[in-house]
This record gives sequence, C-alpha cells and structure tokens, in this order.
Amino acid sequence: MALDEALLSSTAQKRFLPTLRLYSWSVPSLSLGYAQPASDVDLTELAAKGWQLVRRPTGGKAILHTDELTYSITAPLDDPLVSGSLLESYQRISVVLKKALISLGTPTTAEDNPGLPPAHSKTEPVCFQTPSNYEITWNGKKLIGSAQARKLGGVLQHGSLPLCGDLSRITQVLTYPNPVERQNAAIKTLAQATTLEAASGRSVSLDEASEAIIMSFSTEIGISFIQDQPTQEELETTQELMRSKYASDSWNFRI
Repeated sequence: MALDEALLSSTAQKRFLPTLRLYSWSVPSLSLGYAQPASDVDLTELAAKGWQLVRRPTGGKAILHTDELTYSITAPLDDPLVSGSLLESYQRISVVLKKALISLGTPTTAEDNPGLPPAHSKTEPVCFQTPSNYEITWNGKKLIGSAQARKLGGVLQHGSLPLCGDLSRITQVLTYPNPVERQNAAIKTLAQATTLEAASGRSVSLDEASEAIIMSFSTEIGISFIQDQPTQEELETTQELMRSKYASDSWNFRI
C-alpha cells in the first residue's frame, strides 16, 4: 500500500511515467477500505493465523490478499486512461481487464449498476460479496474487486484478481454476532464471488495472468510499456509512508 501511494505521488506530479504495477503478497493480508471500521476485524483470529492487517488508501470493504494477483494503476488526472469521471475511468480499465480474462479463456461482464448503493453504505464487511459499477463478474459472481482514489493531482486504482483458493477464508478473521452468522457469510461469499481457476476451469499462474493484463493494455489502449523498478525517490517515500502511516495503529485503526 505504501508503494502504491508513493507511485501515485511521483506519477501525479509527472516525475515518473504512469505506472502499471502487478504484484502478490508475501503473507496473507487483510486490507480494510479507507472508511471501513476496524471493529469489522476479529483481531484474535487474525493474530492466531499470523495474517497481517493494513488499511487501503482507497474505499470499499475488506479483502483477504492471498493466492491472488493484485494490480495498481497510477497516473496524473489528465492521463487519457483515467481522465474524466471516476466511473468513466473505471469503465475504460474494466474493458482492458475483460479482454485480458478473455485471452485466459474466461469471458466476463462489467456493467453499470445504477441501483447499487455507494460502497461505504453496504453493511457487509466483505468486498467480494457485492459488485460495484463496472467491476468484473463471471456468471454473476465477482471476479475482480477494484477501488480508486483521486488525490495529489493523480489517480490510484488497484484491484484484486483471486487466482485460486477458498474465498470464504476471509470470514474467519471478521467479526460476526455468532457462529451461525459467520457461516452464513462464508456461504454468501462463495455464492457471490469466484476465482480465476474456478471460472476458467484450469490453474492460471501469476505470471500468465500478469502477461495477459500487460498484453491487453498494449493491444486495447496502445500502451508501450517500459519494464522498470521503483526509483530511489519512490523507495524512500515508500519507507517513510510505511513508518508514518501504513504500519501504524493511528492509520490502520483510525476508525
């Protein structure tokens, strides 16, 4: 999360090119949305499992990051990919993601759902229980969960593509009134979300999924990528953000 924000800062100020970052997580990590209460987390169970907790700079509900590919896009507000309204940029990016999934043998949909309430008003603590506008679904089940923040003169959109595994695991580290409600939440999650393996009927590696997304941005948007590492400035900003923000209780438990 700290590196995503550091990339947002450098790309928004045009000190570095707009960036597509593709990554995975070293240990299972629960991320809370920017405005989600920390009371949604069962801290005892989280610690018992050795999973980490972090709060995202973007909105939405809780995501368990494991067995997944995470993407982030950072760019200045006037970049053609993210210019216009939030929904307009969401739609452009969703088209690219859909094409990537088609190349992996998984046709999906991403539609405008005007009847959906804002993400922060949903009562369910699990992000993958409810698709928002232009999020990617397969057979009615959410496949990619994404969120966006606009600040510092730029845009950060990042999202989660579960490659495999049991998506109901997240309910084991969230709070519910009783075991029955927890079990109901697990059942609901499996009914309304899916993994790429389940949708495609085969195992898809992190590298294969990454290459499909890179190729889709190239063919659909005409982007020519330069593979690179974060600059020294971005790494220093990341370390400072980790120290002052993302590793601190004042940020992760601010609500």
